[in-house]
Amino acid sequence: TAYFEGRLLQCRHCPLKTRCMHNPKAADHRKGAGRQVSFQLDGKRKPTYTDWMKHRVDSDRGKAIYGHRLSVVEPVFGNIGFNKRLNKFSLRGKTKVQGQWQLYCMVHNIEKLKNYGRLAS
Repeated sequence: TAYFEGRLLQCRHCPLKTRCMHNPKAADHRKGAGRQVSFQLDGKRKPTYTDWMKHRVDSDRGKAIYGHRLSVVEPVFGNIGFNKRLNKFSLRGKTKVQGQWQLYCMVHNIEKLKNYGRLAS
């Protein structure tokens, strides 16, 4: 099953909105909402890269790999962005920005080592 979520502008001019939407007039005004529908993929088109990636992520192996993302990368960006308040760089130029980023990463790693030392003793 594939899912399609129509945005308001897509639904507004769609000739099928009277068959697809419960309230087709909702797409005509600014505060209206689009529609999410599901349908079976038929043999008329070849699978896209998106279909292929959905199949890989939904597999047992894909779920196991994707589940590790939370424990690997995303908390680092959350910590640096939220706790360290790095929402924009204060320097200009690629070299200076790279240095600032490496400094933030070094502080993050030192904190991890400090916390690890606390847990190990």
